[in-house]
Amino acid sequence: MADPKKVIATVRKAADLMRRTPGRAGSVVRAFAEEVMVVGDLHGNLRAFKWLLGEAALDKHPGRHLVLQELVHEINKHNDDRPDLSHRLVDLVCALKCQYPDRVHLILGNHELSELTGRTIGKDGRTLNERFRAGIQLSFGDAAEEVYETYLKLFADLPLAVRTPNRVFICHTVPDGDWLDGLDLSILDADSWPPEATKRRGTVYSLTWGRDTSDETADRFAEMVDADLFVVGHQACDEGFRQSNRRTLIVDGTDPYPTYCLFPARKPITIEEIVASVKVLGMEAPSS
Repeated sequence: MADPKKVIATVRKAADLMRRTPGRAGSVVRAFAEEVMVVGDLHGNLRAFKWLLGEAALDKHPGRHLVLQELVHEINKHNDDRPDLSHRLVDLVCALKCQYPDRVHLILGNHELSELTGRTIGKDGRTLNERFRAGIQLSFGDAAEEVYETYLKLFADLPLAVRTPNRVFICHTVPDGDWLDGLDLSILDADSWPPEATKRRGTVYSLTWGRDTSDETADRFAEMVDADLFVVGHQACDEGFRQSNRRTLIVDGTDPYPTYCLFPARKPITIEEIVASVKVLGMEAPSS
């Protein structure tokens, strides 16, 4: 059984560091980076995380920042009878944040938001939230409730987006087009989110649940947040990644093809160059 005191201390420290990340203003981090590596949704994928950590090589690249997303709610196709143990990945990422506090960023995803708001997510007839709690109970016993509350504090402290100097906006997803007119972008400047922001059509909800991939919506949202390009997760990709419109790359960190992109953060860049920077576990980088 994991030591709950050590886990709680590490997660609490990581949550504090999320708030105090250099360049963070409100819910957006301006990454003072030479290059940025963005990982797709991991959902407890420890195999992929180990690979990605080696690829990131943060100790050898002091100008590199790592952006992670969607850690919880394990996609476990081969052993559905056991509890979800994706909290182990949260613990590892928190330890990584403590090691590289200025250069590791975890952005809020809809699955973390579902834990914060109590919104149930089901998949293939299973309630992911219940499986997540069961995994924590299995790992921490009598301390499970305190550990879970510490995870919730971490999720509430996460940024919604990371912005690069060359105008790439990294968020979990782009809001749906019919949500844009009522979107309160002052939330991006806020240190905490009012309950209405996490409800359907609210800003936090929209930045974690939207599925609109049209050029028109991407163009509108780019103007609203003063960006040129987007790198997002949220949507599963059969090949591990997908350019969804003229501004947006989707990366997916789940099996069978966990994926990341790694691109320079200061010089002007095109969507074609970002797509060409994609690397998929076990595969060659795509041609531009």
